[in-house]
Amino acid sequence: MMQLPCPWCGLRDENEFVCGGTTHVARPGLSASDADWGHYLFFRDNPKGVHLERWRHAWGCGLWFNIARHTVTHEVLSAYAMTDAPPRLDGG
Repeated sequence: MMQLPCPWCGLRDENEFVCGGTTHVARPGLSASDADWGHYLFFRDNPKGVHLERWRHAWGCGLWFNIARHTVTHEVLSAYAMTDAPPRLDGG
């Protein structure tokens, strides 16, 4: 079972969490076209490698947070608050 590091509760089993999908996706404005809204709602990258996701600790503190996770190995590279910028993972 995959374990996720909640920034507030620590390392917990995956079944305590709910995935909210890709994070840091810019929402289109209210005057955006139907095509822009369709792209926002239905098209997401599905990378092989590092992916930034939002998660909620549903069976713990109930708070949302972001993680950087490798989609092949499921290794969690970073966990950070929703208001924080994504981490630099290139070693710089």
